[in-house]
Amino acid sequence: MSSEIKAFVSQRTVLDDEVSPAIVVVLNEKIHEVICGDINEKIKHVKNKYSGIIIEDFGSNVLMPGLVDSHVHIDDPGRTQWEEFKTATKAAAAGGVTTIIDMPLNSIPPTTTVDNLKVKIKSAEGNVFVDVGFWGGVVPGNTNELKKMVEAGVVGFKCFLIPSGTEEFKHVTLPEVEEALRELQTTSAVLAFHAELEDKVSVEGMDPTLYKTFLHSRPSSMEVRAIEAVSSLCKKYNVRCHIVHLSASEALDIVSEAKKNNVPLTAETCYHYLTIIDDEIPNCDTRFKCCPPIRSKENREKLWKALENGVLDMIVSDHSPCTQDLKSNNFIDAWGGISSLQFGLPIIWTEAQRREINICKIARYISTNPANLCGLGKIKGRIYPGMDADFVVWDPESQLMVQKADILYKNKISPYEGKIFNGRVVSTILRGKFIYKNGRIAENSNGKLILNKPYS
Repeated sequence: MSSEIKAFVSQRTVLDDEVSPAIVVVLNEKIHEVICGDINEKIKHVKNKYSGIIIEDFGSNVLMPGLVDSHVHIDDPGRTQWEEFKTATKAAAAGGVTTIIDMPLNSIPPTTTVDNLKVKIKSAEGNVFVDVGFWGGVVPGNTNELKKMVEAGVVGFKCFLIPSGTEEFKHVTLPEVEEALRELQTTSAVLAFHAELEDKVSVEGMDPTLYKTFLHSRPSSMEVRAIEAVSSLCKKYNVRCHIVHLSASEALDIVSEAKKNNVPLTAETCYHYLTIIDDEIPNCDTRFKCCPPIRSKENREKLWKALENGVLDMIVSDHSPCTQDLKSNNFIDAWGGISSLQFGLPIIWTEAQRREINICKIARYISTNPANLCGLGKIKGRIYPGMDADFVVWDPESQLMVQKADILYKNKISPYEGKIFNGRVVSTILRGKFIYKNGRIAENSNGKLILNKPYS
């Protein structure tokens, strides 16, 4: 056998619902076989079976499927001063993320036509350190582009039911959503929703530097009304629909009821909604501003229970960067977005430990289920024969302090700066190759663009 055969070995390998000592044999970028049991005995067998095999032994560090972050705003091209493919994917690699799916807005042009997708692809080619897929966008007037974008390889579509914050990406009305759903009925694509509907809430006379003013401006009723509408349309058209960044626990019963009735609706939440609470947010500190907003401690705990109960399916970053000047001390005017692409694993592991949630469940929330959402479940998100050899190696017992000097995404703005978390990424492996090791990113950009793939 040739030297391209490798074995990745760990006493703690995450294999779906169990953590086991295992040897993961990799051939031609794919997982060839997984051997469980007494590693010391099995290693001899592997060396005899595969002449010249390279053994990478991680000891007691956890070997887990690489993270799949299905909600990332890269902003390239057009707003590369906010973020670009090189910086975003290097940050992803350092955080154990092996696949990211780029959102269709905040770049110029937005990914709302096949021609615009080609522009996006040109910006990404040769500049990605992890594998990258693309969401398409649903905006007024682009229905005839949707099937073309599916054929071109987008993983699905995203729309806004409320102004998006960028002029190039218009929000859609519910009749326009129905038009899109009718068009998508003959495909396997998913339509994801920024699920808020505008509410006539006035903040006149309130201090915009106070977080409670911003929270007042985005009540949970905005999410509830939108998710009710999405659930109804999902049931009517039987097209896969997905709620992005669900923050309001009041909407969970709607999602739960839809799932009980076999409506093809899924929902995600984000690292910040599961870790931060409103009472902890300092006034004037708009690093904490995101839309929908971070809510109460009670709300946070209900989101965690919804994950454990299967009402919420996954955890993503919603990495939404901007330049420092857009993070003024005015919560009403500042850009709404939190950057956490590089630190999601330790952030979420710290909170999971407090709730005695095991590593297997975390892997499902941040690797397996996001891959399934994007039609990548046959190649990403699990350690299983035939899957891409994408892994994160991490030490759950180590600690990590988030420091500005260590941040690899372009604008080093983080509400987590100075915070200490449990868990530290040791290595990241993409299709059998190290892309992050010993604190260093690989020199070559080994990422691929995920296009023209079958839906799983």
